[in-house]
Amino acid sequence: MTRLQITALVGFTGVLLGALGAHGSLHDHVAALDRLPQWETAVRYHLLHAAALLAAALVPAGETARRLRLSFTAWLIGILIFSGSLYVLASTGVKWLGAITPIGGLSLMLGWLGLWRVR
Repeated sequence: MTRLQITALVGFTGVLLGALGAHGSLHDHVAALDRLPQWETAVRYHLLHAAALLAAALVPAGETARRLRLSFTAWLIGILIFSGSLYVLASTGVKWLGAITPIGGLSLMLGWLGLWRVR
């Protein structure tokens, strides 16, 4: 799968999960648990970093694209861990996942620091 295809999938799932959390039975379930703010945070970071993935994926092949791989990978891992743990926490109430959420946040930050190397 190419980086652009991965980005398309990440963006699609961000919009889908945002819609599911805003409407219908999932919204009612998450709202009943008083965890709608956690869901909204997950969607916000998911979609923000999907845009960052898109920017990185669109850089033409070459030295700059190679240097962006670290950021791309860190952002992808961060979305999976940070937003993923918040989605599960918000929808199930499994509290131990809150302990791994900061690992995802650290990965998102490392992705941004990875841009320091890009010229």
